[in-house]
Amino acid sequence: MNNPVPVLEKRDFLKWFLDQYQLKRRECAWLLNFLMSDDVLMERVHFVEQAEYCPKALLISANDVDSVPFAFHKNQHVTMDAEKSFHDIRLNRTEDIYVQLNFKDKQSIPQYIAVLEENPYLPINTDEANVQSLLAEMILEESLRSFRLNQLEIEIDQALSRGDKTTFHDLVKKYNDLKALDS
Repeated sequence: MNNPVPVLEKRDFLKWFLDQYQLKRRECAWLLNFLMSDDVLMERVHFVEQAEYCPKALLISANDVDSVPFAFHKNQHVTMDAEKSFHDIRLNRTEDIYVQLNFKDKQSIPQYIAVLEENPYLPINTDEANVQSLLAEMILEESLRSFRLNQLEIEIDQALSRGDKTTFHDLVKKYNDLKALDS
């Protein structure tokens, strides 16, 4: 996971969040307060987007958005029962919990952005991965070609200094052939 967010920062954010927003279900506030009360659990809490892809996730919504009020996902099982999620969290304290909070304008709220982590379980976009790989390969090839051209220039200068016409002509041909790939 990228840089972990300190427990204190997560707790401060949740206090702020619960103070600022009215949740669609009061059990959600109770569940978030339970998480805040335990440092071991808070160490395992990660605020992410698209939490439904995570092995264990809480999706909690404020009144100001049109989203499911509450959902608990665990290994492809979904429940809307906050009590079941509470028991699972309490009994499995060493499992990471990915929390998706749905509230208005969250992407522009600095307190939220400060605790938001990258979701490690998002499916990989294969088209994007292929493009990234191709770009990396092109950059590497261009760097190697540029390096080789510089090396040939040095060797050409050395052949000129020695007066070695045969080596000079061979190196100039290699240089021109490599340079022609630029076109």
